[in-house]
Amino acid sequence: MTRKLSMAAIGGALAGALAAGQFGGPLSAQESGSRGAYAHLDLFGDIFERVRSAYVEEVDEEALIRSAIDGMLSSLDPHSSYLPPRSFEDMRVQTRGEFGGLGIEVTMEDGLVRVVAPIDDTPAAQAGVRAGDFITHIDDESVMGLTLAEAVERMRGRVGTEIRITIAREGAERPLDFTIVRDVIKIRAVRSSVEGEIGVIRITTFNEQTYDNLVQAVADIEEELGGMQNVKGFVLDLRNNPGGLLNQAIAVSDAFLERGEIVSTRGRDLRNSERHNASAGDLAAGRPIAVLINEGSASASEIVAGALQDHRRAVVIGAKSFGKGSVQTIMPLSGQSAIRLTTARYYTPSGRSIQALGIEPDILVEQRTLPVEEEEEGVRFRRSEADLRGSLQNVLTEEEREQWEAERARHEATARLRAEDLQLAYAIDLLNGISVFAGGVR
Repeated sequence: MTRKLSMAAIGGALAGALAAGQFGGPLSAQESGSRGAYAHLDLFGDIFERVRSAYVEEVDEEALIRSAIDGMLSSLDPHSSYLPPRSFEDMRVQTRGEFGGLGIEVTMEDGLVRVVAPIDDTPAAQAGVRAGDFITHIDDESVMGLTLAEAVERMRGRVGTEIRITIAREGAERPLDFTIVRDVIKIRAVRSSVEGEIGVIRITTFNEQTYDNLVQAVADIEEELGGMQNVKGFVLDLRNNPGGLLNQAIAVSDAFLERGEIVSTRGRDLRNSERHNASAGDLAAGRPIAVLINEGSASASEIVAGALQDHRRAVVIGAKSFGKGSVQTIMPLSGQSAIRLTTARYYTPSGRSIQALGIEPDILVEQRTLPVEEEEEGVRFRRSEADLRGSLQNVLTEEEREQWEAERARHEATARLRAEDLQLAYAIDLLNGISVFAGGVR
């Protein structure tokens, strides 16, 4: 029996199974529809034969049929497509967390390839490709007229070879050219760090390793801070996360929820609808959570943000997300190929479809670099009581001095972070404020 696999990602990713059976109307209506469909198939066969025999040059019959399949699927929506054997295998490898390429997730929009998000620490990200960029040319050839699968195929190649892509970027006066060297893309699904007493967890994608990596990240943060009692809160950074496996998005959401619905999927036949509910247990032990999103947060990352937002388990901070609210099913075909077909929409626990709308953050914080104000000599002067001649001195104990120095170091680190990453700094400030208000660890 042919196995069908469901996805919640742009660019291809596996997840659980969706029922494929569809029930139609009365038999007479189905017969009438079938007769019309067969007539059009006869028309297609007639046109194919005329092209094959009468076109000015000899045609590749296999490529001709494949182009027809590509056209049929791409006419449905940007995420339905044909996956030839190589693309199907690349997609399966990608979900295991290692593949070859540039390191960008893409979709098709207005005939151009739109970058959903560059993947952290990949050649594309290091070259300066950004979420929202439009790829107009690949090796000086226009992408107009190509399907998404064809464009992706051209961007792939042997590791170590160069590719030149031309990008149209909002706000740029002219197209930007990037020469990028293809590399093996090893996706590290989760990274963790500590900012003061806040644990920062960066999820870059939802592949087969994500949930296990998340559990390890929380354990690492807990160990570094000397126990969960010393953790004020967690930042879950989903910025520029293009999505991935649906089951991993559900698992990550469940990690922070004690109960209730996480996500539901509804297809054409409502009898095939599915609901996924949380089980007891909170990996963060009730600590407050801030979720960071931006326009590069799509699909599976929107499922997580939407679930935590609807349950009021987290405050969502940043910019509106991408708005991909559909689920694709991978349907393997003969000859090691497959089709990726949009089969359902997903809904957040409150019943929201975010398709083409995105997740709106609770607190809008657009990313920007803060200017550093300096005097002409290059030094910024601040005056305080301590600068006044003859001011009284404060005699501190050793313990008080250590506490004062630690607090000053924390504020200096926060100031640096605001200049580097305003959205993350805002999230950390918020969690610190919640901790003080709630009488938590200080």
